[in-house]
Amino acid sequence: MAKIVLGLGASHTPLLTLDSEQWAHRAAVDYANARLNLSDGRWVDYAQLLAEVGPRHEAVVTPGILRDKALACDAALDRLADALAQAEPDVVVIVGDDQAELFGPSNQPVIALFHGEDIVTSDKFGKDESPDWVRDMGRGYLMDEIHRVPGCPALALDLIQGMVDRGIDVATVAQVDDPRKAGFGHAYGFIVKRLFRGRRYPVVPVLLNTYFPPNVPTAARVHDMGIALAEAVEASASTLRVAVVASGGLSHFVVDEGLDRRVLDAFIARDTAVLRAIPREALHSGSSEILNWVMTAGAVGAMPVQWHEYQPLYRTPAGTGVGAAFAIWRQNA
Repeated sequence: MAKIVLGLGASHTPLLTLDSEQWAHRAAVDYANARLNLSDGRWVDYAQLLAEVGPRHEAVVTPGILRDKALACDAALDRLADALAQAEPDVVVIVGDDQAELFGPSNQPVIALFHGEDIVTSDKFGKDESPDWVRDMGRGYLMDEIHRVPGCPALALDLIQGMVDRGIDVATVAQVDDPRKAGFGHAYGFIVKRLFRGRRYPVVPVLLNTYFPPNVPTAARVHDMGIALAEAVEASASTLRVAVVASGGLSHFVVDEGLDRRVLDAFIARDTAVLRAIPREALHSGSSEILNWVMTAGAVGAMPVQWHEYQPLYRTPAGTGVGAAFAIWRQNA
């Protein structure tokens, strides 16, 4: 049977593809965002957020602190890449979310698995007319041009069948017809670019709809999906060593350290009741990517969190930004 040998979690914010001096471009997006999500389910614009909380993070939005945060995140990503190399997986399952890169309003499944030979990325952020920082971000996401990453059709088909047999109705994707119109996006390209270090690990992408109502699954349902994924891996006739990687999160675009730390503590304590009870109102917009981590936690099961790092990346005085998290699930030697 196949075996899950490693779990990883990594934020994939654009900040991790840019120099800290370029983070101001993402702050500008926040200032203009009319729908900043709060963990109580409310939506506000930046002026409303500032009026409610004040400039309470102004002291940490300085060039020196942002530079230190960037270096800490870079070191954390290196540690994840080291763990992946040490585990020597035969295949990597990436649990991510599509953000109108491959899917759209005409077709938005709750969950889909790709079972094709080649994972083909979109070149959305590589246009000549794009600003330099957008093209830099595109390179970090493998979305500067069309890239091809090897899939793992045999295992993907085992997982699809195994999950369906366990009550998870999985949509499937077998090919990318025209990557200039629709292709794989940043949740997958970032992991390949930053953690693989040029290795050609075959990948099985899991596309979880975290962002787009009305069919976003609950945290409890997503955890069930992770359990079914693990059982499908174990039921596979192959002998592959599998790594499972959660891509994205944690809270954004308003950082909620309390939410993030509760979620991380639940991973460490293997408190599935807390994870399954995360309310919908806390999982809007970018914070919805916490669901990718919850599914991964379901997949790794009793495997302990061996190491984790958390960096609240504030980029405006009112506290917009990203709760950047990194984790390794691995059996102790």
